[in-house]
Amino acid sequence: MGGVTDVVVVGSGPNGLAAAVILARAGLAVTVVEAAPTVGGGARSAELVPGFRFDLCSAVHPMGVASPFFRAFDLARHGVEMLTPEVSYAHPLPGGRAGLAWRDLDRTVDGLGVDGRAWRRLFAPLVRRWEGVVATAMSDLRGPPADPVAALRLALRVVEQGGPTWGLRFRGPVAPALVTGVAAHTIAPPRRLVPAGAALLLATLGHAGGWPLPRGGTQVIANALVEDLRRHGGRVVTGQRVDSLAELSQARAVLLDTSPAELLRLAGDSLPQHYARWVRRFRYGNAACKVDFALAGRVPWSAPGCELAGTLHLVGTRAEAVAAEDEVARGRHAERPYVLAVQPEAVDTNRAPEGRATLSVYAHVPHGSTVDVTPAVIAQIERFAPGFRDLVLDHHTVTAANLRAHSANYVGGDIAAGAVTPWQMVFRPVPRWDPYATPLPGVYLCSASTPPGPGVHGMAGLHAARRVLRHRFRITTDPLELLRRE
Repeated sequence: MGGVTDVVVVGSGPNGLAAAVILARAGLAVTVVEAAPTVGGGARSAELVPGFRFDLCSAVHPMGVASPFFRAFDLARHGVEMLTPEVSYAHPLPGGRAGLAWRDLDRTVDGLGVDGRAWRRLFAPLVRRWEGVVATAMSDLRGPPADPVAALRLALRVVEQGGPTWGLRFRGPVAPALVTGVAAHTIAPPRRLVPAGAALLLATLGHAGGWPLPRGGTQVIANALVEDLRRHGGRVVTGQRVDSLAELSQARAVLLDTSPAELLRLAGDSLPQHYARWVRRFRYGNAACKVDFALAGRVPWSAPGCELAGTLHLVGTRAEAVAAEDEVARGRHAERPYVLAVQPEAVDTNRAPEGRATLSVYAHVPHGSTVDVTPAVIAQIERFAPGFRDLVLDHHTVTAANLRAHSANYVGGDIAAGAVTPWQMVFRPVPRWDPYATPLPGVYLCSASTPPGPGVHGMAGLHAARRVLRHRFRITTDPLELLRRE
């Protein structure tokens, strides 16, 4: 890698860049090595159709303004403009109506009729202590919660919404569908603990700060991190694939923003057998087929208010969502799949030519699927937006099996970088007190395959960087303090 250096970070996803920024701000010589020609990993954007710009993976970023890493880094200070829709997410239902999760909790409550008060009782206590909720969910899961009250409120609701009692709180069909649509982000049956936890966290942020999109696309987040890294003396090398940890022997510390499968490839036979066995047992979850549409105009949603949402969950009722996710969990393609749709033009008109629009969707499919589900996706959108297919100018599809070409971390199309079971959320990727350090001296994992798991939040990078600073360089400065410095 061109001589002795303090730190090499392999992979330029949000966690790798977060770790690199922190370590560079601590005064260390940091090099980021990325196999792709552009930085960002799951936080990249590209013109997949001439004149139309799409996010390759992550598109909506509640954690971009809420996670401890990004609150300290402050994207706005680095020139990133986060645009927040009035409606955080919408859930169309048959019959031309929809559940709307407004940023304004009171407005959401008013729109839910008979279940409005129940929605308030579920979310108002979490919204009031949203920072504590985030701190609990985004921790390394290795110590007492920073806000025990918020942690207890969250835990009680996770048990309720993740088990047999999930249907007791609500009386009508809209509120349950709203919660289930968010829970299904995990690509797992929604009536389970981890999907319930994800739903409560993300829905809370929908009312606390909203679900913003960065103007111009997610790439601007990665670019801001790279600019800060370079400002503090770090460097980035793109288009260079690392094939062995032996290539990085001149570094005092190596951080891998990679999947456990990539760790095995890079380490070869150097990992102790007991650790390697645990890594091989790491389970990857079900997957997504990505379809990006270039449109002649905005999507003609039947239900009023859907046009204001940046994110929509297209699956129908709670029962339909459960059925679709159960099919995928059994290794089958749902006839009517769960479709997560993002329409940037709700707030950002810079993604398409004037008068045109974009729509990016993920359809949930079994792990490793080679099936192009575009026809099923179009049919599902047409259920809630008749005439949609007539607006399609072009589309770009990536099957689950091919998603790994965009990022080696998406094994089998698993964009969560590991199955979201309770065991694997705590013990990602192996059951160790320090999930980031490997048995190899100076080698650490910092990807979404470590706690706290998937999402553009930078927290796995922060937790790993904290350990590298302390254990390899005897630097005890709080990483968040490093980020707050100009």
